[in-house]
Amino acid sequence: MNDTVDKLVIFLAKRDGIDKLVKTFQYVSKLVHWHVEATHPDAAMRFKQWEVASGLGRKAFRTGRFLTGFNALRRGPGATPTLKVLAVLANAGEMVYFFFDHFLWLSRIGTLDAKLARRMSFISALGESFGYIFFIIADFIIMKEGLETERRLLISSKEDGSEDAKESTRKIRVERVMRLMAVAANVADLIIALADIEPNPFCNHAVTLGISGLVSAWAGWYRNWPS
Repeated sequence: MNDTVDKLVIFLAKRDGIDKLVKTFQYVSKLVHWHVEATHPDAAMRFKQWEVASGLGRKAFRTGRFLTGFNALRRGPGATPTLKVLAVLANAGEMVYFFFDHFLWLSRIGTLDAKLARRMSFISALGESFGYIFFIIADFIIMKEGLETERRLLISSKEDGSEDAKESTRKIRVERVMRLMAVAANVADLIIALADIEPNPFCNHAVTLGISGLVSAWAGWYRNWPS
């Protein structure tokens, strides 16, 4: 359980905290830019530069992250056939997202042809949204199963006062909170991805993107914070 790929995934995962922090910078600066654009154009431009720099920096931090999905499938895709299928679809989408995000970053910083940026952005966002849909479905299925297990445990604890049943119930509730945070983050990221795939007034509005980015960052921060 500790081969080269495992060690690499653990190493890459250590950047999750800084990624969430920089994501907060990115979307706070987007909201501030939108708020002051008409009244203070000089300040708005500074915040726009902060937003762009944060976005590009985050792409550099995510180098190699496509291996995370590969390792998740390799180690344990799911407990049931349904969850295994959902895990394959979700992680496949996320791997496409992170893989093509590398080329998007390189095109935006000028290493590759800048004309590639739009195409790479579309492919990356398409993979991202595809993956998030199945991650959300899987989380709802697991939460539903958790609720059913919790009901049985509550009945059992009332009948015999078992401490084990109470502890298991507590763990299920904690996991459900984590799943809800995951759903919130994935829905927010799905909105951001849709803004790239099919630009529209709602998803592409600065307030929608800003709030979605902050929800994603803070929900992800909560899930990844050491217990």
